[in-house]
Amino acid sequence: MLPDPSPSADPLAGPRLQADINMTPFIDVMLVLLIIFMVAAPLMVAGVPLSLPQTSAQAVPPAQKPLVVSVTGEGQVFLAEQPIQPEQIPALVAPMIQNAPDTAVYVRGDGAVDYAVMVRVLAQLGQAGAVRVSLLTENQAVPDGPAH
Repeated sequence: MLPDPSPSADPLAGPRLQADINMTPFIDVMLVLLIIFMVAAPLMVAGVPLSLPQTSAQAVPPAQKPLVVSVTGEGQVFLAEQPIQPEQIPALVAPMIQNAPDTAVYVRGDGAVDYAVMVRVLAQLGQAGAVRVSLLTENQAVPDGPAH
């Protein structure tokens, strides 16, 4: 005789559960998150108000004596401590860079300097062949230390 298929015959032999994971809701949520990040990512890059130039980063010790270009708040440019015109930078810096190609160039800019002046100075340094250019900031980790 065949066993009775009714549930009352064996309490443990009920309908079998299927243990499959439904991936559709998970994929839908991931696609929505992807779209949100794709839309929000460009907005996080532009339009951020900044207050420069102060940092708490540690100063990097130079391998050799760096070349220092300073720009005052009025736009006056100095090579070491000598006042120069920004247009003179390629003629003065190029020979120094050719003699020592790994020379670091430090640009010290006043916080009130016009952005266009800094861009012009950086462009002139690029024309001179300077590839290791760093913008210096005031180090806030040492309150009584010298400004960099």
